[in-house]
Amino acid sequence: MLPQQLLDVWNFVRDFLEAGGDILWWIGVVTFLMWTLIIERYWFMLTSYRRLADRITEEWRARHDTTSWYAHQIRRAVISRTSMQLNSGIPLIKTLVALCPLLGLLGTVTGMVEVFDVMSLSGSGNPRAMASGVAHATIPTLAGMTAALSGLILSVQLDRRARAEAERLADHLSPGK
Repeated sequence: MLPQQLLDVWNFVRDFLEAGGDILWWIGVVTFLMWTLIIERYWFMLTSYRRLADRITEEWRARHDTTSWYAHQIRRAVISRTSMQLNSGIPLIKTLVALCPLLGLLGTVTGMVEVFDVMSLSGSGNPRAMASGVAHATIPTLAGMTAALSGLILSVQLDRRARAEAERLADHLSPGK
């Protein structure tokens, strides 16, 4: 039964892509890249960053001098470097989030051009011919907005978490600790 269900899903996806036009492939590629970067950032924060923060904190606590001007400059540089690592990729994720609705809008425009083209060739009395263009106009908008909303929610969470982790590290590296 499972192969039939997979075949049904594949047919639905194929029909959806055909109804929405070629722009859906671009929205799919952008969404895949966006989600890959989101998953990578979460993976980094859950695994690699924990080890990095622990190592930095241990090195800071092992220092004999944590209160001099030189120690403050080292602390600032370490926090800045770590903050850059935490925020790596987040601007690109935000750009991809913004790109999704724009691609959907491009699909809308191309779909409307198709509708007007059909209307100019066959007149406005052929609703069946116009329906394909309307689908080309609305489906990419739906896909672009859906992809953007999912990415927007997670990119905001990633941004907040990166700032919170940087602040937490700064607290752990306080002078005198």
